[in-house]
Amino acid sequence: MILRRIEKYLRDHAMAPTRFGRTVANDPRLVFDMRRGREPTARMAARIEAFLDQPQ
Repeated sequence: MILRRIEKYLRDHAMAPTRFGRTVANDPRLVFDMRRGREPTARMAARIEAFLDQPQ
């Protein structure tokens, strides 16, 4: 599940959910909305996955 990957990334990189959302989608509420059940579109999911797959 993509939200699980996001949550792990946030923990591992000590990143705020709002910063993640702004960086990936220009949407500071992205993570909060996903926690409440929002499903990202296929295009948004691809952007998130691409960000998470970048070497850190």
